[in-house]
Amino acid sequence: MARGPVLALPLLLLLAAVTGHAAAQGNCTCPTNKMTLCSRDGQTGRCRCTVIGTSHEVNCSTLTSKCLLLKARVRRPKGGRALVQPSKHAIVDNDGLYDPDCDREGRFKARQCNQTSVCWCVNSVGVRRTDKGDQNLPCAELVRTHHILIELRHDPAARAFNHSDLDADLRRLFRERYLLHPRFVSAVHYEKPTIQIELQQNASQKDPSDVDIGDAAYYFERDVKGESLFQGPGVFDVRVRGEPLRVERTLIYYLDEKPPEFSMKRLTAGLVAVIVVIVVALVAGVVVLVITNRRKSGKYKKVEIKELGELNKEPSL
Repeated sequence: MARGPVLALPLLLLLAAVTGHAAAQGNCTCPTNKMTLCSRDGQTGRCRCTVIGTSHEVNCSTLTSKCLLLKARVRRPKGGRALVQPSKHAIVDNDGLYDPDCDREGRFKARQCNQTSVCWCVNSVGVRRTDKGDQNLPCAELVRTHHILIELRHDPAARAFNHSDLDADLRRLFRERYLLHPRFVSAVHYEKPTIQIELQQNASQKDPSDVDIGDAAYYFERDVKGESLFQGPGVFDVRVRGEPLRVERTLIYYLDEKPPEFSMKRLTAGLVAVIVVIVVALVAGVVVLVITNRRKSGKYKKVEIKELGELNKEPSL
């Protein structure tokens, strides 16, 4: 009679262990990056997460580098349910989305080729800073982006926000959601309906544990566009003293420690367009001037002829 409970106890312990393991597996996710594949290590039980399409393990206690995030967006599965659904109004860089080369730390390599023979040099946030060339294009160093200006335009029909409240809430957002140290948010400017957020971070100011301003700006950009990189179904909702901040447009400007190295070839199309407009305007002006002069000349000739005619009709004395 006593054997029943004795046998039941090991079964209950086994069931609890299996259930606990399943729950642990279910909780193995990366809260700061949903474009990852996570699993428990069979020996240590530690949750390990790698970026989609790569074997690069990420630190889920902080933000993932922009280079690895771009790679995940390019290499995510094409079929079935995608982890990130870009909105139809998504704004991308002028060169579009590309598959970047990342170093061991997940940062951009100085030269990018998008898996082709066409290459270009980028800055530390992966934005092209030279003309395109072949695979022999020299990119001596990865130039750091030390100043980022995020320009937002909110609903102009909404009432104006208090500048101090807006400044405080946006600084808190970057500190709490993007883990960016407050000293790297240098200023928040506001003139309805335009908001400007300045992020500044020199190489000498950044500790190894600090979030890079380029990564924070990219996470913010994806949040604003409805393509959050964080886990969970929560909708990105920014409020200023309880009032929702509805962003209609986002522009991000990057300033590097060294000026970009574009040649005049990059400006050819724009210069040609300007020259064509100027030439057309000059030609139009000349045509109008000629027509006006001809009309005046014809008018004077008619007057002269009329006066001569009247003189001929006068009787001679």
